[in-house]
Amino acid sequence: MRKPFLQRLGHEWLFCDGATGTVLQAKGLKGGELPETWNLTRPDDIYDLYCGYLKAGSDIINANTFGANLLKYPDPGYLKDLVTAAVQIAKKARTDCGREDAYIAIDIGPTGKLLEPLGDLPFEKAVSLFGQVAELGEAAGADLCLIETMNDLYEAKAAVLGAKEHCSLPVCITTTYDQSGKLLTGAGVEAVVACMEGLRVDALGVNCSLGPREMKPIVERLVAAASVPVIVNPNAGLPRTENGETVYDVTPEEFADCMKELAGLGIQVAGGCCGTTPEFIQKTIAAVRDLPFRPQTQKHHTIVTSFSQAVEIGEKPVLIGERINPTGKKKFKEALRNGDIQYILQEGLKEEDQGAHILDVNVGLPEIDEPAMMETVVKRLQGVTALPLQIDTTNPEALERALRCYNGKPMINSVSGKRESIEQVFPLVRKYGGVLVGLCLDEGGIPDTAEGRLAVAEKIYEAADAYGVPRSDIVLDGLAMTVSSDPKGALVTLGTLRGIRDRFHGHSILGVSNISFGLPARELINSNFLTMAIECGLSCAIINPGNEAMMRAYYASMALLAMDENCAAFIDRYRDYKPGTAAAPGVSAAKGSTASPAGDLSLKESVIRGVKEAAAAAARKELESRDGLTIINEDLIPALDVVGQNFEKKTVFLPQLLMSADAAKAAFAVIREAMKGTPQKIKAKVILATVKGDIHDIGKNIVKVMLENYGYDVIDLGRDVDPQLVADTAIRENVPLVGLSALMTTTVVNMEATIRLLREKKPDTKIVVGGAVMTQEYADAIGADCYAKDAMGTVRYADSLFDRD
Repeated sequence: MRKPFLQRLGHEWLFCDGATGTVLQAKGLKGGELPETWNLTRPDDIYDLYCGYLKAGSDIINANTFGANLLKYPDPGYLKDLVTAAVQIAKKARTDCGREDAYIAIDIGPTGKLLEPLGDLPFEKAVSLFGQVAELGEAAGADLCLIETMNDLYEAKAAVLGAKEHCSLPVCITTTYDQSGKLLTGAGVEAVVACMEGLRVDALGVNCSLGPREMKPIVERLVAAASVPVIVNPNAGLPRTENGETVYDVTPEEFADCMKELAGLGIQVAGGCCGTTPEFIQKTIAAVRDLPFRPQTQKHHTIVTSFSQAVEIGEKPVLIGERINPTGKKKFKEALRNGDIQYILQEGLKEEDQGAHILDVNVGLPEIDEPAMMETVVKRLQGVTALPLQIDTTNPEALERALRCYNGKPMINSVSGKRESIEQVFPLVRKYGGVLVGLCLDEGGIPDTAEGRLAVAEKIYEAADAYGVPRSDIVLDGLAMTVSSDPKGALVTLGTLRGIRDRFHGHSILGVSNISFGLPARELINSNFLTMAIECGLSCAIINPGNEAMMRAYYASMALLAMDENCAAFIDRYRDYKPGTAAAPGVSAAKGSTASPAGDLSLKESVIRGVKEAAAAAARKELESRDGLTIINEDLIPALDVVGQNFEKKTVFLPQLLMSADAAKAAFAVIREAMKGTPQKIKAKVILATVKGDIHDIGKNIVKVMLENYGYDVIDLGRDVDPQLVADTAIRENVPLVGLSALMTTTVVNMEATIRLLREKKPDTKIVVGGAVMTQEYADAIGADCYAKDAMGTVRYADSLFDRD
């Protein structure tokens, strides 16, 4: 009798299967042939695949559905047949092998496309694509959904939501990191864990890209961060090619030894990915199954994330910028009424430069469509800043739209102790995740004692328990009431903070400036109150980071309360401090900014920050006094160089790179219009193509954007491109450089075939290759001229050939 999957997950060792493509290639799967079609055309081979892993001891086998979605198989009926056959064959294999204790996972892989705004796949379309496969899998009899090989946090979120909204199966997810522990779009391990646990996945982990040795630092971080069971499915080392075949550098015995070490770190589920076979899994199970099993423990971390950054709310207070809010701000209200998104973005960027850790976002005005505006502002802000956001609204529709489109795990402002508020907000937090601000007030109003407010806090904690939201995801607002009308208001608030810290061991938040409403010299009251609140345990301060009195109070408090090691941050900020100055030197403007005193971004800064409206406006202004070519050479290209260098240093990530490229495009369009009739220099023609059999075009599209911005004429042949078409186009257009991309190991043979044909038909053409499965050794073995690990690597190589000056 098979136990329900969740009764075993996290309570005993479970073992996944290994590679599908590796086994099917050995059975004759051709390069670029779609593996899922074998569910119908060669079911016996799929049956043997499953049986091999079941006999090796796998507790979880993946149905052969990794690439099954409507993008790859547009006919819904055919897609249903593929998924249904995959699960039915697995069920037969399970019965025939005497393994009724094993589980069948509907295997969900990435679409191979970037989601909007970075790419052209709408978020809701992605949710629907993933959801359809999950629904078909459940109908066919699968036991769980395993989402794997995700390298974009936003797509991972879409996949989890799709699965949860379309089926009732347990949902597990594994993501794919580079050796620095980052996804393609920049999220680190801790950010991924926080976001996925917020979405209530049943287990999470890592698969693909790396071998078990290279995966160890990532596994250590996963185990330290996660509260749900951890899955680890490495490749059999790093790939290379021998005699036209893809091979890996780790033997089954070495793999099992490494997996034994990884199991000892505290994981709960082990298996394999590319290059592993039933022998790898069998030896891994033998090495691991008798080790002591350690279930995951609750970590009680309070983490807010963006697409790339994780901010932990803990002992050291976090600063939340308050300026994206219309209350008392005439210009901001006008911007909202006029749809002036650029003004709102620049307010956020200023707060980031001034030292905010999180940005509060409130766009509530009675005369506008708040849900639509909230969604727009959240998406656009996430295009220009990597800071996490706090969604600040009392409108349930605006809150859900923001939570759904948000890339990461946001703060949510707020819920109160009122039953209506609890019933509106907590279900959304349960579904989408987030760190929730709890206001210590209820139907009785704001209690006038600390004990009264703490009683409401207990009510909010109990509601979190009832809805399955961890108490660690609650941050309580002790409510700063103005001392001008209540002389004891500050004392009550400070007492509430101490109670949250000492009684509940919880986290707190305040809108600090409320304390001084109605008084002169408000910053004197505010800054001193901030210091007192921090000493009483304040976790998050909502302030104006552009107010230097507040920032001085903050940095001085950090130094005095031993929260600033060696006073390093204080010294860095105030090393050139002079008594009587209004601001710390160099901190009130963007780092490297060339913004005008009025706050308008320069052209260069607009591109660096990725604000396309500002870039277009700045380009028009520059054209009043300078010619287009000068602007391109002195502003646009240097700006792109800055972004490219920071991308290579991993201080900015793919979303920022692409937003900067969009801003540069907007400026180029203005300049191009002004230069009509003027000959424009093209460095060279470049062909880009994803190789035959591979439908993933993320990498190719990123390279295209960057090459075009650097002055190259790109001929994009698309994806699943036949070698002959590449060669014919190179000959016809006399193209000196071809870029080839491949994501799947099964299609690298077609990359090699394309290179061979180019060498034969157009030997003077240089060839650069890239993609998730590529390495320098791999590229050398198949005869490429250059291996580019990312888009900027391709640009650098092209410039070395065609733009040496």
